[in-house]
Amino acid sequence: MTKEKNIEERLIGKLVDLKYTYRDDICDKVALEKNFRKKFEVLNSVSLTESEFARLRDDIVTEDVFKASKTLRETGYFRREDGTPLHYTLVNIKDWCKNEFEVINQLRMNTSDSYHCYDVILLINGIPVVQIELKNHQIVTRRAMEQIVNYKKDSGNGYGNTIMCFMQLFIVSNEYRTYYFANNHNEHFSFDADERFLPIYQWADKDNRKINHLHCFAKAFLAKCTLGQNISRYMVLVESERKMMMMRPYQIYAVKAIVDCIQQNLGNGYIWHTTGSGKTLTSFKASTLLKDNSNIEKCLFVVDRKDLDRQTREEFNKFQESCVEENTNTETLVRRMLSEDYADKIIVTTIQKLGLALDENSKRNKSRLKEGKQTYKERLSPLRNKRVVFIFDECHRSQFGENHKSIKKFFPKSQLFGFTGTPIFDLNSSYTQVDGTDGSFKTTKDIFEKELHAYTITNAIDDRNVLSFHIDYFGEGHNSKKQKSESLPTDAVVKEILAKHDAVTNHRRFNAVLATASINHAIDYVEEFKIQQEQQQVEDQNFTPLNIACVFSPPAQRGAKDKTNSDNSNVDKNSKRY
Repeated sequence: MTKEKNIEERLIGKLVDLKYTYRDDICDKVALEKNFRKKFEVLNSVSLTESEFARLRDDIVTEDVFKASKTLRETGYFRREDGTPLHYTLVNIKDWCKNEFEVINQLRMNTSDSYHCYDVILLINGIPVVQIELKNHQIVTRRAMEQIVNYKKDSGNGYGNTIMCFMQLFIVSNEYRTYYFANNHNEHFSFDADERFLPIYQWADKDNRKINHLHCFAKAFLAKCTLGQNISRYMVLVESERKMMMMRPYQIYAVKAIVDCIQQNLGNGYIWHTTGSGKTLTSFKASTLLKDNSNIEKCLFVVDRKDLDRQTREEFNKFQESCVEENTNTETLVRRMLSEDYADKIIVTTIQKLGLALDENSKRNKSRLKEGKQTYKERLSPLRNKRVVFIFDECHRSQFGENHKSIKKFFPKSQLFGFTGTPIFDLNSSYTQVDGTDGSFKTTKDIFEKELHAYTITNAIDDRNVLSFHIDYFGEGHNSKKQKSESLPTDAVVKEILAKHDAVTNHRRFNAVLATASINHAIDYVEEFKIQQEQQQVEDQNFTPLNIACVFSPPAQRGAKDKTNSDNSNVDKNSKRY
């Protein structure tokens, strides 16, 4: 049986190969603080007295994990004994790669009421930021998680009364299986009903293949610059909840792909991340990283409905307080687009407001011309040749229309990036219009050129990020492949649903969704439900009909390649009925 000591020694050897400095002389609290002081003085070009260092240490050490994490990432202020101010950082926050990376093991804090021993700790500029707990091959990694939770609950654990308070990440491994998770307050730091730590991650490569072995994980995740970026760029401090979140691997790859595409000016692209995988967090992080890119004039996050505008702003401001403001109308949007205020560099808006700003034939622009005022489009002319980035949420929707053309025409140097959980390819680009004729969507590739990263529903189910599917087959011969044009009879499907609905929804405690191939099919199903339920009420006076609602998006002809302007009166009529 491989002992934990052997696994630990092999890991340290791997980290040394990755250019970490192994410090076997740091094994207690005194040595840890002495090393931190030395690194701090070199970084900030200062020599502190004993009393000054003691006061500095007392100022920065806190039980509040969130506060400590902010201190780690910001410039601090300290008044020295002679009255001179000292503006300092704990690490090189401008370039984390230029910090000193060290590895220590078997650290004992030996505080007044605790004698815990920590397996492996990684230091950045003397600050403990990663704790690694190891178990032998026969022990499941959950034991290591439990050990960390127990350590955190101990009053003398060192996490709240020493520089261990700056711990950002925990890693657990039995060498063959490796997981990691963010440090947090105790309310965000417990096991769920399945005795599984939340939220816990496995690292993966760009193709979403899991990296389980500790040494492969170390090479992919703990390389010095990579670890520095993961902590500084890809951990999110959620202001509203005072909680730390570690972005998932696919989110990190997506953000990197967008940022690299912009830095190298490689055109447009789209991110295929399945619904429920956290696209808002990914787009927020991409936007905030672009905020500090001096080559980018503006970054607009574009949604296609007013309620999504509000929802996205609330989500962004949850991650970072007051990072985006509301655009109450097109005038506000134009004013903020022209603003040179740093706070206005990221703008969340609807495609409709953006379209109005660029449409000189709109009623508002025509009325402005009559009044002798500049149109919105004329006012935006200073941005025409600037680099503007547009990030579209659910990019398969209304951006496939005239608005997309207007943006590309007016902003020739712009770059467009789309997020979608349901990209349109050639195979699924055809549809039946309301009048029964065939139409064809533009594909996602037509608009956004290339796929930058993919994380599909299959990947999400494997990661338990979304619920898996339970499939009940209908009818005979269900294993035979159906032709594309072949569909089940509506009356038979409705009959089957009515027969099974109460059982599968636990006596109507849950709702159900029926997805159809087209708007016409949806309307047919509503009619069929109405017919069959009326018939059942006649046959059984105790039968309670299901409440049926029909929901569909605006007609898709706006984004069609054939540009057919079909009569939408049938849709309008039925939308009023249902």
